[in-house]
Amino acid sequence: MQRTSLLSLALLSLALPASAQTLCQGFGPQTPRDIASAIGTNTVSFPHAPETSAMNLCDIHTHTNAEHKGPGFSLPGGEGEHGGWKCNGTDSLSAAELATPEGHETFHGVKPGDTIEVHWVYTTCDVDPGPTLGSCFSEACTNPSLRVESQVFLIVNDDSAADFGTFAYDGHMAGGLHQPKSLPSGTGQPVVFLGSTTGPSYTQEVCSPMQVTWSVRPECMKLSYSSVQRWGAKGNVFNEDHSHGVRQLVTAPELLAPIN
Repeated sequence: MQRTSLLSLALLSLALPASAQTLCQGFGPQTPRDIASAIGTNTVSFPHAPETSAMNLCDIHTHTNAEHKGPGFSLPGGEGEHGGWKCNGTDSLSAAELATPEGHETFHGVKPGDTIEVHWVYTTCDVDPGPTLGSCFSEACTNPSLRVESQVFLIVNDDSAADFGTFAYDGHMAGGLHQPKSLPSGTGQPVVFLGSTTGPSYTQEVCSPMQVTWSVRPECMKLSYSSVQRWGAKGNVFNEDHSHGVRQLVTAPELLAPIN
């Protein structure tokens, strides 16, 4: 009887698609995703985090390339930790936009022509900004609501492009809360959905347990290369000195929340 049961299970396993055999089980919705698709069948739900103006900024970090796929960043960047997605305008940059200025030491591991996805992470904890997502928690606040505002940038050698300093923290406060000096605008209505934390340590087989409200802008923005260098050269409270790898796109509907 036991042998028959084991054999039946083995045969059933062979009949299942590979994804059904390996997907992590019991986790809430995962990130990153294709924000142009609203499909998702994950049943784990949690309240949306408050608006950014009612939360503390706790971390800013970048990924190369984009982790999400969107209308403005849909060029494949490859597989693995350094894969992800590139801005659609990557192949149409001019030679001047792609040039690396003399005398510039490449900071953050990025250069003109690269795509980066910047994450502004917010928490409902009463904490100060700092390095890593650990700064979003405290001993007195271990289960906060988390929100991530995301913008994908195309790095160009052009000082008339957006200045990263505009979106930096630099000790800025508003309403008694830690805030960036501003968030990007003009790149489309952000797509808001429930998900998780990202990064190359997670996959569809190894899922993140964190619950995060995401707000991802659908179009790329050109970003001045020299402004990124200036931000790095003067240092930052987040100890960001390189751009991080990506988590490959989550595509299994079972691991995605529906987008309303």
